[in-house]
Amino acid sequence: MSTTNSTQSTYSISDLSKEFDITTRSIRFYEDQGLIKPKRRGQTRIYSLKDRVRLKLILRGKRLGFSLAETRRLFELYDADKSSSTQLNTMLDLVNDKKSALQQQMDDIKVVLMELNSAEQQCKAALADNAAKKIK
Repeated sequence: MSTTNSTQSTYSISDLSKEFDITTRSIRFYEDQGLIKPKRRGQTRIYSLKDRVRLKLILRGKRLGFSLAETRRLFELYDADKSSSTQLNTMLDLVNDKKSALQQQMDDIKVVLMELNSAEQQCKAALADNAAKKIK
């Protein structure tokens, strides 16, 4: 259980922590949220290949801006319908929502940058004005 490679069938919490460069606390949190479900041998958690894949998907979703609730929803849809057409349609909806939100943020950022540039120009003009008045 100590080496991490794709042919492995079980993983320890430290294996996954090292592989994905996250804390064991994060992994336990995802377990508490019901996103991964390791088996137990006494106090030791034993993660399956399915848990590893789900952890990878959780982290990818997080990087793309998906909430844990959205990720959980996708997992539930997949578990209910292995053909995954419902899951894929839901994923497309989520992707479109994220893209729209990001586009809105980009538009908002552009407006703020224009306002900051205008304020900067006004400050520079005022400073130049002040400097010119001191020379006179």
